[in-house]
Parts: sequence; structure tokens; C-alpha cells
Amino acid sequence: MVSEFQARVYKTLQTVPRGRVTTYQWLAKRVGCGSARAIGQALRKNPFAPRVPCHRVIGSDLGPGGFQGQTGGAVLQEKIKLLRSEGVTFRSGVLAEPGALYIPD
Repeated sequence: MVSEFQARVYKTLQTVPRGRVTTYQWLAKRVGCGSARAIGQALRKNPFAPRVPCHRVIGSDLGPGGFQGQTGGAVLQEKIKLLRSEGVTFRSGVLAEPGALYIPD
């Protein structure tokens, strides 16, 4: 079972298309939360992956951010691999193609 907050985060995240990424900050604003960190915590507990594609959320600095509660190592490399399989790449630690950023509004 997920909280109402987590459900809002997961539902909003499902609007991010394959091959695109968004930021923790955009998700926070979109669900009416002032904390990108709270978004990260909700995504860390995502029981619906990959249907709810938490790997499509990156940092506002356009770096990959974290994945499954970790910010490095094999887990983060798995996130980068998932994104690469969707056509999203990073160069020198930042999003290589800014056009892949999905920030509607």
C-alpha cells in the first residue's frame, strides 16, 4: 500500500514519456510539494517500477540524481543503463541532449 502522496507522485511520473526525463523539482511542484527530497523518498519506495518509471527523474543540475536510494555505484549505473535503452544519454555527468528534458507547463 502506498500513501496518498506517493500515489500522486507515481501518477504524475507516468506522464513522462519514454525517451524523456524530468526533474525531482518539477515533480515536487507538479504534485504541490515544496521538497524535491520528498519526491526522492517516494521514488525510493516505488513498488511499481518499471511501470512507474522512477529512472526518468534526474537532478535539477541535469545530472542523473539517485536511484533506489543510492547516488552512486552499480545501482546508479543501472539507472543510466535504463535511460540509455530509452535513448537518453549523459555526457560528463550531465544530460547530453537537453531536448530530452520534459518540463511541461
